[in-house]
Amino acid sequence: MSETIKTLAQNKKAYHDYFIEEKYECGIELVGTEVKSLRLGQANIKDSYASIDNGEVWLKGMHISPYEKGNIFNRDPLRERKLLMHKFEIRKLIGKIKEQGYSLVPTSVYLKGQRIKIELGLARGKKNYDKRQTIAANSAKREMERKLKEFNR
Repeated sequence: MSETIKTLAQNKKAYHDYFIEEKYECGIELVGTEVKSLRLGQANIKDSYASIDNGEVWLKGMHISPYEKGNIFNRDPLRERKLLMHKFEIRKLIGKIKEQGYSLVPTSVYLKGQRIKIELGLARGKKNYDKRQTIAANSAKREMERKLKEFNR
């Protein structure tokens, strides 16, 4: 049985600022009004990151707008949220994060079936010259595709 996947939020800046080496899928602990707000696409993960405290993974800096009809049940939009991962995955991440230059960055939030999932990327920061190389490669690729499309007409 295939599950439908609907993207709710993406972090395109993460691919610009980091080399994403591995990706992990994890669940997120949410309150009802946050789920309703997320389903409406009112989330921002641009400046968020994940950290590991006492063997638990926490997502910090993710903004979920308050649900319009939630009144007293709405929570703080920037509160820390617990991510749900297997213990062996967390141990593996702890070992990798201790290496210099690695961090956990959310790359997308999506709806998988009825559950909201987050894709975490194990990221290593890019230097300015790396960013320029990436931009140059992407523009060259776009130019090649444009010329091929023009040639095939």
